[in-house]
Amino acid sequence: MRIGSSIFLIALGAIFAFAIAGDVVPYFDIHMVGYILMVVGIIGLIVSIVMFGPRRTRRVTESRTMVDPATGERIVTNDSRDTGI
Repeated sequence: MRIGSSIFLIALGAIFAFAIAGDVVPYFDIHMVGYILMVVGIIGLIVSIVMFGPRRTRRVTESRTMVDPATGERIVTNDSRDTGI
């Protein structure tokens, strides 16, 4: 469930809970269904923001140049690593 479907469930639940008369179906409490849809939408919204939200990542690139004292050869090392939450 993504953000769009969570907002849709919240809006649909609000319509069921507040905008429709309670006696549409005699054996079915439409207001309770609206409240349940709103709660499920809010939970889905929180989960989608936490799980699929932007993550802070960094790429660290480090380059070192050294000269081998025994041979005089120049040695270049490149290290890259990703860090994040």
